Amino acid sequence: MERNSKDKITLSKNLEKNTIGNTDLKITKIGMGGAPLGHLDEITAIKTLEKAYESGINYFDTAPLYGAGNSEKLYGKFLPNLDRSSFVLSSKVGRLILPEYEAKKHVSNEDVTPALDTNLKASSYKNNVVFNFTRDGVLRSIEESLKRLNIDSIDIIFIHDPDDYYEMAIDETLPTLIELKKQGVIKAIGAGMNEWEMPLKFAESGGFDCFLLAGRYTLLDYSALDKLLPTCAENEISIIIGGPYNSGILASDLSRSTTYFYEPSPKEVIEKAKKIKKICDKYDVPLKAAALQFGLNHSSVASTIPGPRSPEEIEENIKMLSYEIDSELWIELKNNNLIP
Repeated sequence: MERNSKDKITLSKNLEKNTIGNTDLKITKIGMGGAPLGHLDEITAIKTLEKAYESGINYFDTAPLYGAGNSEKLYGKFLPNLDRSSFVLSSKVGRLILPEYEAKKHVSNEDVTPALDTNLKASSYKNNVVFNFTRDGVLRSIEESLKRLNIDSIDIIFIHDPDDYYEMAIDETLPTLIELKKQGVIKAIGAGMNEWEMPLKFAESGGFDCFLLAGRYTLLDYSALDKLLPTCAENEISIIIGGPYNSGILASDLSRSTTYFYEPSPKEVIEKAKKIKKICDKYDVPLKAAALQFGLNHSSVASTIPGPRSPEEIEENIKMLSYEIDSELWIELKNNNLIP
């Protein structure tokens, strides 16, 4: 962000918007990912949300999993103060937050549905986060989310990480959400996942308006490009990109240890990122700007939602989105086999 960067950045509170599928929902090209929010203190979280909204961001994403409900609760202290028509909100189903005794009862009961399982990643939380993709679980999840969010409606509901529960997601979760959409309770149906293969099956089955795809269409991993993205474009399903920085590596200067899919970055990934950065430096473009804008170049992508942890990160993300990138940069990356 030095040299002639001031001449290359244009900030606007009227961020460009894209439509979600065939719905009436319009979301800004950059949204607010709510996963880190679940681990912030209230003051920092509210200031971060205020900065996002003041900067023109109108799309906010959260989930019961994030901080075992804490992300939704923090949203619930901020969103009710806004004009409801001025923002689009998404949350997720597929997990319930249960008191410890109830969670243990579910897991130990031999007769319990196989869709119930402890989530080891959330095991450190006081409450237990438990998988549940049943109709009753979906309805309960949405009801509890609305209470935490302190508002009366959620626009987009994603089926959250149904990796091991495809059949139940198709046979029970999806029909429940379709029913709610017909009733006007929700406006769009999606799936939020860290893989592209199952969303491809979802896209081919019908009923979905959008997918929140984490880390699978980035400068370092574009595995969703050949099959999922064209299928979504053909079926008018919008892609929302989560994890555009691949959990950290593409938001760093690569001079120290980095993370890639929440693990220490492999040597070959770091080397590839350095080659990309070298070309970015040639065009006076921050690696972070190229990473954030890369996914938005595809026609099926409606928005990208990094997970900021502070007002400063919001401001930085907006700047990276607004950074002018010469088309020759993309051509050179392609000619060097660094992007497809």
